[in-house]
Amino acid sequence: MGDFYTDYRITKELYSLGKDIILSEEYQRLKTYTQHGTTSVFEHSVSVAKYSLIFALSLEMRLGKKLDKKSIVRGALLHDYFLYDWHVDHSHGLHGFTHPKTALINADRDFELNDIERDIIKKHMFPLIPVPPVHLESAIVCMADKWCATCETFKMDISSYTVYRLNLRYDISHGLIKIGNNIDMPDTAGETQI
Repeated sequence: MGDFYTDYRITKELYSLGKDIILSEEYQRLKTYTQHGTTSVFEHSVSVAKYSLIFALSLEMRLGKKLDKKSIVRGALLHDYFLYDWHVDHSHGLHGFTHPKTALINADRDFELNDIERDIIKKHMFPLIPVPPVHLESAIVCMADKWCATCETFKMDISSYTVYRLNLRYDISHGLIKIGNNIDMPDTAGETQI
């Protein structure tokens, strides 16, 4: 059991479930916006996806029920996909109340979403937004978001390894870094290992 909860394995699973989002140019823009303290929206969203996945795996073992981990990761990655720096741009009203709707509009525009992913994005600010999550997957991301925001506010490093590995994977996939003698090392799907 404990072996599965290594950063490497969690990061590999997170990437495999959300690589279309992570590798998109639009999603990479999140690196330019600040979320909590010195944490970017990209780093925050990756942390929320990581801890949502950890919580989901733990709940699956305890409940004996399968959860939709792909929707959890995708929804977590996109929960703050509002594409502006709320510390600078105040034209969106009260950010805490309005950004879930903006994130959902942007995510729907740029990615194909299912109902669980939409619920995750729309309800992640519960109880600030008074409508509770409908799916257990949404509640998991909502809790992970609160945990990560708290850690980031107090400057606790909770996901630097995961962020580093995903950034490395992006750089490799875009030809910015070559592995070894300019030969990528394929994994079972014919893609470069994280």
